[in-house]
Amino acid sequence: MQIHNLKPSAKKKSKKRVGRGGKRGAYSGRGSKGQKSRAGRKMRPELRDIIKKIPKKRGYRFSSRKEKPVIVNLKELENKFENGAEINPETLLASGLIQKKKGKMPVVKLLASGRLAKKLLVSQCQISQSAKEKIEKAGGKVE
Repeated sequence: MQIHNLKPSAKKKSKKRVGRGGKRGAYSGRGSKGQKSRAGRKMRPELRDIIKKIPKKRGYRFSSRKEKPVIVNLKELENKFENGAEINPETLLASGLIQKKKGKMPVVKLLASGRLAKKLLVSQCQISQSAKEKIEKAGGKVE
């Protein structure tokens, strides 16, 4: 036996060629109208659809690198602290008003929401102008 005598065990199935005359009729098994019925049709690749969904704006996948401060309002300080207390990120952490972010002490910003009647000594915190005025009006200090 030689190579030219070998034959496959299963018959080779010929590919159906659609739309070239014969017994298929008018539409040749393609159905009527639409992209799939046309000659030389090229279906849109799936990868292109994925690419189209990606936003075009520059830097869309990057959030701002600036660390946003944790906000604490004056009404929360009024409820949690005694008169003459010292306010800094460590004391706020101990009182439970703020939590550490990824094991680091966060930046704290004080805002003027609520009333303040207690004298407080504020340090190592960012502070809004109106909150600063309210603290000083109550007799406290801002460092």
